[in-house]
Amino acid sequence: MSLTSDKPLISVLIPAHNEADYIADCLSALLASDPLPGQSLPAAGWGEVLVLANGCTDATADIARSQPVPDGWHVKVLDLPEGGKLNALTLGDAEARADVLVYLDADVTVSPKLLPQITRALTRQEPRYASGTPRTAPAQTAFSRAYGRFWVNMPFVRDGVPGFGLFAMNRAGRARWQDWPDIIADDTFARLTFSSAERIKLPATYSWPLVEGFRNLTRVRRRQNAGVAELAQRFPQLLATDDKQPMPLSELARLALRDPFGFAAYALVTAAVKTPLFRSAQRWTRGR
Repeated sequence: MSLTSDKPLISVLIPAHNEADYIADCLSALLASDPLPGQSLPAAGWGEVLVLANGCTDATADIARSQPVPDGWHVKVLDLPEGGKLNALTLGDAEARADVLVYLDADVTVSPKLLPQITRALTRQEPRYASGTPRTAPAQTAFSRAYGRFWVNMPFVRDGVPGFGLFAMNRAGRARWQDWPDIIADDTFARLTFSSAERIKLPATYSWPLVEGFRNLTRVRRRQNAGVAELAQRFPQLLATDDKQPMPLSELARLALRDPFGFAAYALVTAAVKTPLFRSAQRWTRGR
């Protein structure tokens, strides 16, 4: 790998706890990105990837180290003995050297155009936040496939900048807080730290996996609701920047007519979230 400047154009932070089944695909897609702005110039820019392997008891770190790294990229694995995503992000931020910071879940794969678009959008003085256009990865169960079809057409997902699985900001934006707080919804915390005018949705896509089956979808949705409630209690000022609006009944009816099975799956999970069924004491639910 050839690195011709001291400072990277972009730093990608990947918190990973026992992600041996996913980290290779995540890194392979990431390192196959289109050239970053300036990489074709003689004094080529470059990108760094920090794999934050936290509390892993599997081969996540070894698999990450074994991935081939093309010219223009540098990969470093931080093998952290203690588990915990938020602490890993704080340590990763201290290690990262670029002015553009990308936070990427280890089970997400990016399309080739996304990182160059993020770099261009966030290379500026003003605080800004960005994410790509999410696509759900093919699910194994019919229920999750139906739920995902309907969910990606919800206005917040379709038109907003939700940032689940992948979000980015520049240093001016990251300076708005110090260490990451120990919370459930780190992605929502980051998004709401920026006003809607400061959030940038990019056309390039990334693939985000849904959990499988009714029970797991219900658990994850309940955890998401708990994360928002926690933010409302601990950081109530952030909710003023939330631009998520209820779906008009007319649009809900239109989507339901177009995909009745998807609507039924989404409605069933929404109703189950409001009942005592499938409650879990866990703060973090994988559900794969």
